[in-house]
Amino acid sequence: MMTKHSPAPLPDRSVYGFVMYLSTLTVLILYLVWAFIPDEWLHSIGLTYWPQKYWAIAVPVFMCSATITLVYCMLPGYNMLITPSLNSINTIQDDYSRYCDINQKIKHESDIPISQVCHITRAMAKTHLIVVACALTLSFQLFQAVNADKSFVIDYENDQFLKDGRPFRYISGSMHYFRVPRIYWLDRMERMVYAGLNAVQTYIDWSQHEPSPGKYDFSDNLDLVSFIKLAHKVGLLVILRPGPYIDAERDMGGLPFWLLQKNPKMALRTNDQSYIKYVDSWLSKVMPMVEPYLYANGGPIILVQVENEYGSFPACDFDYITHLRDLHRSLLGDDVILFSTDGASDGLLKCGKIEGVYATVDFGPGTNITKAFHAQRNHEPKGPLVNSEYYPGWLDHWAYPHSNPSVLPMVITLNSMLWKNASVNIYMFHGGTNFGFTNGANLSPNYNAVPTSYDYNAPISEAGDFTPKYWAIRNVISMYTKLPPGPPPKPVPKYEYGTVELTSIGSLFDVLIDLRSQEPLSSYYPVSFESLGQAYGFVLYETIVPGQFMDPVVLEIKNVHDRAIVFVQNVPVGILSREDSISTLPIKIQNGEKLSLLVENMGRVCFGSGLADQKGLLSNVTLGGRILTNWTITSLPFNSSEFDFSSDKTRVLANNQIYTPGIFKGKFKTPNNASFPMDTYLNMTGWHKGIAFINGVNLGRYWPIVGPQNTLYIPKSFLKPYPSNNVLIILELEHAPCFTDRSDSCNVALVDAPVVNATTPYTESVYSRC
Repeated sequence: MMTKHSPAPLPDRSVYGFVMYLSTLTVLILYLVWAFIPDEWLHSIGLTYWPQKYWAIAVPVFMCSATITLVYCMLPGYNMLITPSLNSINTIQDDYSRYCDINQKIKHESDIPISQVCHITRAMAKTHLIVVACALTLSFQLFQAVNADKSFVIDYENDQFLKDGRPFRYISGSMHYFRVPRIYWLDRMERMVYAGLNAVQTYIDWSQHEPSPGKYDFSDNLDLVSFIKLAHKVGLLVILRPGPYIDAERDMGGLPFWLLQKNPKMALRTNDQSYIKYVDSWLSKVMPMVEPYLYANGGPIILVQVENEYGSFPACDFDYITHLRDLHRSLLGDDVILFSTDGASDGLLKCGKIEGVYATVDFGPGTNITKAFHAQRNHEPKGPLVNSEYYPGWLDHWAYPHSNPSVLPMVITLNSMLWKNASVNIYMFHGGTNFGFTNGANLSPNYNAVPTSYDYNAPISEAGDFTPKYWAIRNVISMYTKLPPGPPPKPVPKYEYGTVELTSIGSLFDVLIDLRSQEPLSSYYPVSFESLGQAYGFVLYETIVPGQFMDPVVLEIKNVHDRAIVFVQNVPVGILSREDSISTLPIKIQNGEKLSLLVENMGRVCFGSGLADQKGLLSNVTLGGRILTNWTITSLPFNSSEFDFSSDKTRVLANNQIYTPGIFKGKFKTPNNASFPMDTYLNMTGWHKGIAFINGVNLGRYWPIVGPQNTLYIPKSFLKPYPSNNVLIILELEHAPCFTDRSDSCNVALVDAPVVNATTPYTESVYSRC
């Protein structure tokens, strides 16, 4: 006889298991929809953050975890949907639990025998194994399908790009990861997305990543892969320009200085094998790092440039550029578009065009775009129109006015290009800063150095602020694509910390032992920075003058690269300057006195035929026509300001005039508030020329006596929060405004606004390309 049982509630674990089944199925369906939805649709509804579709591999993990949970939850109630009575299911659970726990025969009080329970359980386990196998198979196929569907190609027949088989036009902006504090990469990218951009373009600076042969640095602000991943996360595609030569107003155009140490006569940017072997080694290091992030592999990189504006270089070595093309192909494969960039003229494209590499052009506002793109069409009859560098601003040079192009011509030309369905990269959209000694220079025809600020009069300022150009560009873009909704990114706060009092540590000669990087070198003739293995900074050349000379006598150095302060007995008596072609100086010096020359590398030439720009004294030093010999040479690279200045000793003359070149030190604390530290600017107005450090970080050069830049940008990541002291070190080379008739103190100011457009000796900008 059947034993009756009182009604019981539905087993909790069975319900949970059933819900898990439905949840798993729902999540999988949503995942399939998400995996195949076009990125453009996500952008159109304002979604700029979503997991990378690379994460399709996570589906098997999810399915397996869910299945294991289901096995546990539904083990006692697997038959819930096919049995007629909930009471019977409860009976099965009770009987089966007792059977398993006691491991002995029991009297069955259910209408379903134990043998059937065991049969159901075994069938259930087999079913779940099938579910696991199907989930793994489906997920693997899904992963392959998602990636197989990723393609970025040129549709030559219809003069356009195709992204995943659909017509596509990119509107990108240049931002160099090595010029922007890492803490602000995301902020600047969000501002680019809000403007309507769908891609970011960046160079790769070889000189920073390989500071010495075979020793690589991809840490912190040089973490290229993290930059690419972050761009992908915010929904920006990436256009990569790995060089090896990049120009970019960087020292030596991004080529490492030690190439000239290896071979001073090396033919840069040619098929010279002494050059090529280092290029091959470098690209073989960096290209495999970025290859997983190509668009065809599920990443954001859609284009990779070969060399850079090669048509502007006089060598015109086709063996070299075809070698680079083949090297890129061997390292990256065939599923990425290689491109070149040159000025919009047949003369420049003649040597810049590389067979099998898509040729693009660059030009700025006011250009006749019909003529400019006609030059591209002469070398690429079919394919999309592309301006790889469209200039909303321009670079600056010391002593020349800050670049300030008008907004109206810029937006008119931009609109005309977009109306023609051209793809455009805005160079620069955010310029950033040449921290340290990384700035370049150019010959036009005289030597002109680029300042520390790379503001570029760009749509986003050096410190991340919106400019009128930003909103003008955004308005133009809104006519061609849907903009992200919502309010704009919040401004980055700046703070005026006020005056910082400075103490004189002493003259350069007082602290020479603290500053030098190695023991002085004795040499019959002067040698270059490169021969010393020194990239940047200063070199001090000293000799004792033998014999008797006229009074005064002419000191002559025909090749000073770049600026030399002349001392007699440690007292400054004048300056020789490459910028102003000043190579002679009358001085008063006597037999047995010391002649010292402090030579500054102000930045290697970054464009044109003068790239092999060695630094230091590159010719004999003559005094009254006689060659001076027997030099003591001291390297002063100033790689860090963390020297032993803890004693705060002072070196002041009786009349309170400070020795220069001199070292000055100050300390300050940020407010005791959770919102600090904040960005600020070091205002060096009143000082002459030198370099500044904050907490051991080289902020770069200042030269307010000639402008146009008076302030140095200090991002908050360089500062220490309260109660720590922030230590400011100043190396003033020429004149410190301390303890003078106008001032009885010695200080600098930390302000909340930049000054990059101060007055300059020259009234017209230098037209040049670095």
